[in-house]
Amino acid sequence: MDDVELRHLKALVAIADEGTVTAAAARLCLTQPALSRTLAQLEQRVGVRLVDRSPRRLALTPAGSTLLEHGRAILAHLDAALADTTAVSRPLRLGYNCAVLGQQTVPLLRSWRRDHPHVPLELRRMDNRTAGLATREVDLAILRVRPADPRIEAEALYLEDRVAALPDDHPLAARGAVTLAELHAETLAVCPETGTADAEPWPARTVEVRDVDEWLTVIAAGQAIGLAAAGTRESHAHPGVRYVTLTDAAPATVWLARPAHPAHPATDAFRQAVRDVICG
Repeated sequence: MDDVELRHLKALVAIADEGTVTAAAARLCLTQPALSRTLAQLEQRVGVRLVDRSPRRLALTPAGSTLLEHGRAILAHLDAALADTTAVSRPLRLGYNCAVLGQQTVPLLRSWRRDHPHVPLELRRMDNRTAGLATREVDLAILRVRPADPRIEAEALYLEDRVAALPDDHPLAARGAVTLAELHAETLAVCPETGTADAEPWPARTVEVRDVDEWLTVIAAGQAIGLAAAGTRESHAHPGVRYVTLTDAAPATVWLARPAHPAHPATDAFRQAVRDVICG
């Protein structure tokens, strides 16, 4: 049997996760023919069929499922080995898309710096649903929507109130609180790429924006309003935008998410640091 390479195992994992050659190839940044050749090479080298092909979806054979299980473990062990080798000298990267921990953000940063001076914490705002976790650009992430990606695990931290983001000259901007019913005739700015708490059915017109900067600009200009978790108020103060509490909106859950196979040895220490700050 010829040697099986890591690229073969990565191809099998991508096909199993995505279900089609098209989606798997996109995930691996390959062409469809290139991925098909890689799969064929793998099957030739192990000597058995690993994937049953159909026009609509691919399914693993029993042999394919067995190799997949071992392949995931091999890739996870390799990732962990490389992470342990490099993480000694690199920061712990924390991703977020709309907010971090609201008023607890500064206490968290200060306590981490005090208790873990040799592991710098690097915050990265990533305007996508997993805040960079799915692409391994960060080691952990604070999210307001639980990720559906099976490669990501998430734990609920706490519930957060919802707020309306209004132009500061809006008739309701001076109020201490408003209801959704009072806003339903307004144009709503939504950011589909971040999957934040404001992407919900809306009876009036919506306007899509690409990131939180555009979201704030559209609101400040009076072109729309926004709905968000309260942490956004702490992270994104903006001239011309006033945040007002929503009294009848369901609270948002704040999630701490991480890869199923963590890539940084300080992951568990950071999880504990977050719990300590939240519990006070």
